[in-house]
Amino acid sequence: MSAPTLSRQSYPRSFRSGNDPYPTRLARTPDLPWLHRREAVVKGDAGQGPLSADQLERFERQGFLFEPGFLNAGEVAALRREMSSLMNTPSFRGRPFTITEPDSREIRSLFAVHFLSRRFRQLAEDPRLIGRARQILGGEPYVHQSRINYKPGFKGKGFNWHSDFETWHAEDGMPAMHAVSASIVLTNNHMFNGPLMLIPGSHKVFVPCFGETPENHHEQSLKRQEIGVPGEAVLAELIRRHGIKAPTGAAGGLLLFDCNTLHGSNANMSPDPRSNVFFVYNRRDNRCRAPFAARRRRPEFLAHHPDREWTPGL
Repeated sequence: MSAPTLSRQSYPRSFRSGNDPYPTRLARTPDLPWLHRREAVVKGDAGQGPLSADQLERFERQGFLFEPGFLNAGEVAALRREMSSLMNTPSFRGRPFTITEPDSREIRSLFAVHFLSRRFRQLAEDPRLIGRARQILGGEPYVHQSRINYKPGFKGKGFNWHSDFETWHAEDGMPAMHAVSASIVLTNNHMFNGPLMLIPGSHKVFVPCFGETPENHHEQSLKRQEIGVPGEAVLAELIRRHGIKAPTGAAGGLLLFDCNTLHGSNANMSPDPRSNVFFVYNRRDNRCRAPFAARRRRPEFLAHHPDREWTPGL
């Protein structure tokens, strides 16, 4: 299939009124598979931050960059102790910001960790991360979302292919592709414990998804996502063109990936748990507004304001 020439007029209007450059959650399957990305991928250059010209070129081309050994063993050990403390805090159990596996009470994700923990806040504000985010985004970043992902041995379930930007655009009101995710591996990450898989090059196109956003969709989608998932034919074509990559390595590695890179993961088929801490950096002038394809924005523990604190009591 050759690259299509796409027109927004080929798509029905999104839930939000007005001209939406990335319509999604459509009432019918779109006639064309994807829209070309409008924004540049890398907005800064090698002179503006810690990433080299070669690293920026790889991020531009692939939509992600893996840096082994980003944190040293001592830093990783301290973060793992903090992660264990947070995930075993009794008052966090059963709260909306604590997400369990779809078929058990095992914790899958703990959100807003840079507000729950001083140590994780220090990491979110670490110049090594902020510098990389600022360099890629070409502007001042803030933390749009933070979380710990935990995939226990044998029990941790996978996650469907998706673009984070599709969700943040549809349900949080993120206007444009000016966000980057930073995932730091806190346990050894290998092919059998459900590592993150990415489709390199998929960040250059936006894939509209079928099906309107249900009320309180986040309550289901954070456990098992079915709305906001690209169709199999589109996925098959993008994978045929670009393949699948699954960066693996020792604890302490950093994976940076563009907000629109399609990614997913398999279940953990090994006895080894897989965990990571995850920060989403959005450019301040790209702060979220009204959602483009949902009746109301998701709760603030999922989509932070740049100048507002969050506490578990909210």
